[in-house]
Amino acid sequence: MADELGRRGTRHAVVIGGSLAGLLAARVLAEHAERVTVVERDRLPEGPDARPGVPQGRHLHVLIAGGQQALDELLPGFMDELRELGAPRVGMPSDMVQWQAGQWFTRLPASAHFYSGPRPQLEWLVRQRVLADPRIELVEGTETVGLTGTAARVTGVRLRERGAGTGREPRTLAADLVVDASGRSTKAADWLAAIGAEAPHEETLDTGLAYGSRVYRATEAVPDTDALGYYIVPGPRQPYGGVIVPLGDGRHMVTMSGLRGDEPPTDEGAFEEYAKRLPHPVFSEWLAGAEPAGSVHGFRQTANVRRRYDRPGRRPAGFLATGDALCSFNPIYGQGMAVAALAAVALRRALSDTRRTPTTRRVQRALLDASRQAWDISAGADKKMPGATGDAARSKPADRVTGWYLARVQERAAGDAVVGVPFRAVLTLTAPLTSLFAPAVVRAALFSPVPETPAGPPLRVGD
Repeated sequence: MADELGRRGTRHAVVIGGSLAGLLAARVLAEHAERVTVVERDRLPEGPDARPGVPQGRHLHVLIAGGQQALDELLPGFMDELRELGAPRVGMPSDMVQWQAGQWFTRLPASAHFYSGPRPQLEWLVRQRVLADPRIELVEGTETVGLTGTAARVTGVRLRERGAGTGREPRTLAADLVVDASGRSTKAADWLAAIGAEAPHEETLDTGLAYGSRVYRATEAVPDTDALGYYIVPGPRQPYGGVIVPLGDGRHMVTMSGLRGDEPPTDEGAFEEYAKRLPHPVFSEWLAGAEPAGSVHGFRQTANVRRRYDRPGRRPAGFLATGDALCSFNPIYGQGMAVAALAAVALRRALSDTRRTPTTRRVQRALLDASRQAWDISAGADKKMPGATGDAARSKPADRVTGWYLARVQERAAGDAVVGVPFRAVLTLTAPLTSLFAPAVVRAALFSPVPETPAGPPLRVGD
């Protein structure tokens, strides 16, 4: 059988994992396959509730502009529906009190927006839209324990039902195409080895960053501000971070981060005490005036990991990886949901390309390319952090010059719209990194003085 994906001959596609990346991949595959089966190890809630299979689901999630555009392309009208559910829309930099690298950002008019509603809400809405397609079937409470086929071609998956009576023998589900969207804890390396294939090389970069999150309700005792939230950005010289963003219904998500050995505690009193490590007391003052609305949850798995399926190796046709199973990022940069949607757009374009045969390797390369800019941002920032480990932590000779230039860009982005607008467009994945080398940005970065920015937290626009 030819190594060709997405043609009429693809009768059945199986997607491993029913989270955002898996659901959106299923949405695209349904345009090419006769039927698509999504295999999910959890039993999914009926409403917008958290589930165990998303360990980061109780923490801060934002949907940046690149993800918004991709979701509307995949599921027309999606962002209108998300707004109708009450997901807060936050403008940058106008709606946030932001500190980074010793500067408070001037609250200039917003050039980018993100949505900060609970992740379970967004995932539920995607699930409702995707599973409304009769070509897509969801198999819940079932884990994938292996692949069938050979090193030349995957022919299906081996499944086992979870829960009571787990001693049951695995069953086989035949497929013309298998997509791994099982997340950063994917077992694909073992699955491939079991059929005689090679696992991809893993690039890693780990700062040891860990964070803790808790939901609060704002009261009249919090600092008086017209901002919607606060953002203390960690860096090499100041490793503590903090974010406060609205969830809707008067609730806010508070997340604080630190490096290995000095992680935010999950003890409730100690969690609020930890805020005193941040470079300004405004964060502690907000917490002191707010009311807790839940427990503290910790998260420690924040390494950047990229699996290089695009490189040569003995790998089977008919097997793809997407989402965190392909490339996972330090969650502090808020890129994961956007990249999951951008990967689905890349999958659609690769399968529909009439100029090129959509081979497994070519489609897999397109999926990796969809995550490349997010990787460059996340790994590029993280390799500067103290104690960063992993093979991707090594700097290249050109990194010093690029880093010097981007540091000048970042200094001016805090108060200069000429630099700040393209800077935010790159970070929100709506413009390429080359935008930061446009003539106007280069002139400002190299020849303009650093603009004056607020001396203290700009609690009001104009401060």
